[in-house]
Amino acid sequence: MSNLTGSRQPRPPYGTGPPSRAAVPTRRAPYRRPPVPVGAASRHTQVSRYRRRRLQWLVPWMFVAPALILFLYFKILPLAQGVQMSFYDVRPYLGDRYVGGGNYVEATTQPLFTQAIWQTIILAVGTTAGSILLGFLLAILVEGQARHLWLVRTAAFLPVVTTMAVVAEVWQVMYYPDRSGALNTLLGWIGVGPEPFLQSPHQALASVVAVGIWRAAPYDMMIFLAGLATVDRNLYESAAVDGASRWSRFLHVTLPSLRPVITILFLLAALRGLRSFTEVFLLTNGGPGQSTQVIMVLIYKLGLEQGKLGVAAAGSMILFVATAAVTLAVYVWRRRAVVR
Repeated sequence: MSNLTGSRQPRPPYGTGPPSRAAVPTRRAPYRRPPVPVGAASRHTQVSRYRRRRLQWLVPWMFVAPALILFLYFKILPLAQGVQMSFYDVRPYLGDRYVGGGNYVEATTQPLFTQAIWQTIILAVGTTAGSILLGFLLAILVEGQARHLWLVRTAAFLPVVTTMAVVAEVWQVMYYPDRSGALNTLLGWIGVGPEPFLQSPHQALASVVAVGIWRAAPYDMMIFLAGLATVDRNLYESAAVDGASRWSRFLHVTLPSLRPVITILFLLAALRGLRSFTEVFLLTNGGPGQSTQVIMVLIYKLGLEQGKLGVAAAGSMILFVATAAVTLAVYVWRRRAVVR
């Protein structure tokens, strides 16, 4: 810029004048979230924790939901419908008629039901005791780490995975009452027979019990093998050092260690015996002369052959109460044993 005389005004030395705005960049203060009050922060934390807990509670049920829906549709709803049917005289085309406890009275007072109860108890006790004893003996025999034992275990376990219809057909052939039957041929070698087996009212129930034991023992064997694998080997060594015999080690080491396994197997075998149907129905159909008719077969005949659906439903409820009572009794006995 020139002054009035036309001469130019000298510039000040570099760095001595006022700083230019373009030379110095302006700094922005960092953004800071406005402080949240203490009460609001705690409330927000509580809400987030509550939502997280709800999600954690909901996720497992989402995985189990399909199975629960199927269980509800195929188990709970038919059970509720059976309870309702047990109080009605079911007439499919005429309409149901309420009879109260009449179906229960008819089911429990007829001689066939009383006979079926006793035969069911005999079948349950026989198959339970026989399958547990035989399964335990098989477990003792095949226990070990030898390579060839897997083949023996597989062969022994085959009756469990075989269809009951095939098993019943095979045993009917083996029980053939003539001398040419498989079992009668074996008995003939020792001078016994021929025996009628399924054709005799006095032998039919025992023959069905034998089939039940043969089929259930391998399953009990596998459970016993799992239980024997958990027994502490140091206990056997300590007992041997103390001079205990094999029988003493079996009584005082093996059996106490297997007590929970025996309890579970007893419960499963008892329930299996009370609900026996397939083997009896396929082998004898309750005969000869009602000698093998158990509760499940009687319920089937009352409901589907005679059309007494209400009475059959009442018999089903009685069987349900009996199985629940057995389960509860075993559970209470087990709890008392643990407390002692």
